[in-house]
Amino acid sequence: MGLYLVESVLPKRLRDQAALEDAANTLAGLAAQRASELIEVQVASDFTRAFFVVESENQGTVRQMFTDQAIPVTLVKPVRLVGADLDQVKANAAKVRYVVEWNLPEGLTMDAYLQRKKQNSVHYAEVPEVTFQRTYVCEDMTKCLCFYDSPDEETVYAARKAVSAPVDAITETVQISPKK
Repeated sequence: MGLYLVESVLPKRLRDQAALEDAANTLAGLAAQRASELIEVQVASDFTRAFFVVESENQGTVRQMFTDQAIPVTLVKPVRLVGADLDQVKANAAKVRYVVEWNLPEGLTMDAYLQRKKQNSVHYAEVPEVTFQRTYVCEDMTKCLCFYDSPDEETVYAARKAVSAPVDAITETVQISPKK
């Protein structure tokens, strides 16, 4: 089984919490029918964009689940979870308030990325009001999403600076917890 990141610009019909929760519950049911699992859903606080993480045997199955629910997909990529245990993520144990997107530089390898992350992560202690939760790194090394709990955007930027990591976009999020 692999992990897949799915990004969506949400249609108007899904731009409120109740509607998106219903859609996530339906997706979770579809996933279970297809030997897959909807792991998590983080949605922009204005409900315009959503980030879904799905565990599945293949990308085609994941894409078809979203097609079947008429949820537009702007990106589907296999990802690696870094900095957290998958069972913890599945249990919705950690609060996320911000998602940072970083388009990785060309030529960066997964091994080099992981080494850099290991070396620099100790610097999160310099910004104690921010809690790093986890990262999803696209296996093709094009981008990563880093999830944080933080009181505000400014402290997320400070944490990113402390660990020498750029920010291409930052999104304040609301977590949607589908019924499993």
